[in-house]
Amino acid sequence: MKLSGAKILLKCLQLEGVGKIFGYPGGAVLDIFDQLFDSPIDLILVRHEQAAVHAADGFARTTGKVGVCLVTSGPGATNTVTGIATAYMDSIPLLIFTGQVPTKLIGNDAFQEADMVGITRPCTKHNYLIKDVNSLSKCIKEAFYIARTGRPGPVLIDLPKDVMKELTSFTYPDKVELKSYQPTYQGHRGQIKKMADLLLKSKKPVIYAGGGIISSGASSQLLRLAEMLSIPVTTSLMGIGGFPGPHPLNLGMLGMHGTFRANMAITGCDLLITLGARFADRDTGKIDGFAPHSKIIHVDIDPTSISKNVQVDIPIVGDVKLVLQELINILEKEEKTGRESHSKEWLTQISEWKKTHPLAYSQKDRIKPQYVVEKIYEMTGGDAIISTEVGQNQMWASQYYLFKEPRTFLTSGGLGTMGYGFPAAIGAQVAFPDKTVIDIAGDGSIQMNIQELATAVQYNLPVKIAILNNGYLGMVRQWQELFYQKRYSHTCMDVAPDFVKLADAYGILGLRATKPDEVVPVIEEALSSPKPVIMDFVVEKEEGVYPMVPAGKPINQMLLV
Repeated sequence: MKLSGAKILLKCLQLEGVGKIFGYPGGAVLDIFDQLFDSPIDLILVRHEQAAVHAADGFARTTGKVGVCLVTSGPGATNTVTGIATAYMDSIPLLIFTGQVPTKLIGNDAFQEADMVGITRPCTKHNYLIKDVNSLSKCIKEAFYIARTGRPGPVLIDLPKDVMKELTSFTYPDKVELKSYQPTYQGHRGQIKKMADLLLKSKKPVIYAGGGIISSGASSQLLRLAEMLSIPVTTSLMGIGGFPGPHPLNLGMLGMHGTFRANMAITGCDLLITLGARFADRDTGKIDGFAPHSKIIHVDIDPTSISKNVQVDIPIVGDVKLVLQELINILEKEEKTGRESHSKEWLTQISEWKKTHPLAYSQKDRIKPQYVVEKIYEMTGGDAIISTEVGQNQMWASQYYLFKEPRTFLTSGGLGTMGYGFPAAIGAQVAFPDKTVIDIAGDGSIQMNIQELATAVQYNLPVKIAILNNGYLGMVRQWQELFYQKRYSHTCMDVAPDFVKLADAYGILGLRATKPDEVVPVIEEALSSPKPVIMDFVVEKEEGVYPMVPAGKPINQMLLV
């Protein structure tokens, strides 16, 4: 029995265990949508194609599975590019199916034609243009494999309309063989032994953990290593949740808006163990001042990331989880013959930094945004899935919500995509319908994809949106305040919707807090509602995110107020 390309596509998804996808229909993909009508696969209809990718991204980040979306050709496909680039920068496994004009029309400027292979080549791990239905199932199998293995990332498959109509016998490969793509998982044992030796000799070690800890599932190994040798741990923005936030060895986030103790510990350490992080510019500040007195070890599955931004002393290419487990095995054997303990003075110094320069704010007459985040943390018990938009709301969430578990913090780290948080929260709520999912947003960024309220309503997804409403594009305004003599050029959001009325227009609950004593009742009511909720917190207009490292400065030169 022969199947059409459209049927083969859905059959492949079923064999890969895909039950939920996100998308938007159009002419080039009508054959696929016609087959979806009778398919056990559920498609979540978004209101904008960018949101489809972000929702698939949120689904992937929370589950660890490959997120899938399906859109039409031309503008439908080009609308996905921001979401694809977001996932690419943050190493998130996605599979994006885009419609395409019939093969005979490709290159003729046909209606709703766009060269998606060319457009997305710089922001995908790989992409395909399917010209023959006989290659479809093989390409889909490869795409899932490429997306989820090695350093994860998005893969795009472009589907011409005529190929979706063509018939062929269906077979699905049992395995993938790609000679040019062979990720290294096992770290070099000799290098890991050198890593162990340096660890046992160091007096002031620090672990710098990135998103690779989460994508490799290495959180328990990281915790074991840190507790074995009493090593303090700092995380990048993408690594948040990979090490328990409330743990006494957690230094918090490092970098431009990192904690004082994390940045000072990096500057003063004698050994920096970097795990699944890429030394992003927001983490390192001025390179010359980053860990200047330290030997640096870098473990990463992506060999191109090692010594790309910072030269390292011991490079180890491999899966972080496997490398850490091998390291722990070596250290456990070493302990039998005794080992030097790390200097207690180092932990004492870090404790002193925490006491003298904690994260702090002063809550008085007007609602402080930090207070809102703290109360959300307290009232959820730290057990919610939190997404953010980008800007001040993102930084306050990363500073004041202490994430206990991996895959509970969803944020656009590398690309910094405004409009990411709400559709990502929708994807997370689809993945975990019984969990509390909250998008911490700014009044500017929430408007980027606010149309997805209709998606949340249609599918009964009780996502809560906490808007830290300061009437500005807050992070840009903060830079203008500090470095542009308070010349607030086009950062004041003079015209904005009444978010409570907007919620009512969508048939959901809208709440507002304008005074500090209204914050807790608003959060209580929102958390008790079975519907999506908008919480509009009218916060201090010119509150800043601190600490802050000015651009071009080393991370120990922080603005603290």
